[in-house]
Amino acid sequence: MKQYPKYKAAVCHIAPVYFDAEACVEKACDWIKEAANNGAELIAFPEAYLSSFPVWCGVWAPVQTHEFFVKMVSSSVLIDGPEIQRLRDTARKYNVFVSIGINEATRNSFGCVYDTNVLIGDDGAVLNVHRKLMPTYWEKLAWAMGDGSGLRVNDTRIGRIGALVCGENTNALARFALLAQGENVHISSFSPRWPTHPLGEGGYDLEAAIRLRAGAHAFEGKLFNLVASGFLPPGAIEMVSRGNKEVRDLLETSPKSVSMILGPDGQPISEVIREDEGIAYAELDLAKTIVPKQFQDVVGYYNRFDVFEFKVNRRAHRPAHFHGEIDDDDTRADFAERRAGNLDAMEVPPVTLAS
Repeated sequence: MKQYPKYKAAVCHIAPVYFDAEACVEKACDWIKEAANNGAELIAFPEAYLSSFPVWCGVWAPVQTHEFFVKMVSSSVLIDGPEIQRLRDTARKYNVFVSIGINEATRNSFGCVYDTNVLIGDDGAVLNVHRKLMPTYWEKLAWAMGDGSGLRVNDTRIGRIGALVCGENTNALARFALLAQGENVHISSFSPRWPTHPLGEGGYDLEAAIRLRAGAHAFEGKLFNLVASGFLPPGAIEMVSRGNKEVRDLLETSPKSVSMILGPDGQPISEVIREDEGIAYAELDLAKTIVPKQFQDVVGYYNRFDVFEFKVNRRAHRPAHFHGEIDDDDTRADFAERRAGNLDAMEVPPVTLAS
């Protein structure tokens, strides 16, 4: 009989050291060590952990955010840079898989930054690089649009792992693209807070939104969902508010994000962390994903592929294609193109995946 992976996973409810990539990496490595020493084999960090979530875009007019944007760009990191390399070395040292959100820099432009999730293997290899397809609402003032090259599920010794960033977990087509590749462990990374309305007018309930969308994906896909959200500390609130009481009050009263791990029924199987930094753990037994699929398998028998047709373009975007010379301007695009030969050959009948 087949043997299914069973192991401990961890989600980090953690605040970045704003605009300090080196300090963020140092902190992440310490947390990876702690989680690994507690038995975790898969460790997930929040959206844009390296090195800031651009919450200032939601509380200041665009003309007042240049200072923050420059700092965000200046602390963004390259996929093949020393910051990611150190995280890779740490993952290899502790024999763990690490998922982490970064502000990704590119050699094409000093001012172009992507909201990117990086999956690192237990051997230190970069398994996948996914740029958020569409920054949400005011996030468009900080991040560029990604592409489909990172809509991939990695087949590992601990399961078939996929990841989406924040609001993408509401995108049914993005989610289905991962489910169609046999995903059974999903990583959802989220922001720390997300203001949408003026002070006193209510607004977006981030915790409720996370519980709904993360639970829906776990339930629909009959999989485990690791929800890793950021934490907004008082110092960051003070920095972003710039002494403005209304802005400070808005940030302080905006609903906090949450971190937790959900089972295939969409219910939490770990501690739910909200009020402070911390790590939530849970045992993942992938054998428990089988029986629920007997009821409804949306990428198997419980679908009509003769009725629905779904295509995904996984070509990596590049500003230019140069012929007759080696073009190494975009490491992430090259990475995606190199891997396409192996991953696109995988049989995924529910969806057509372009290279």
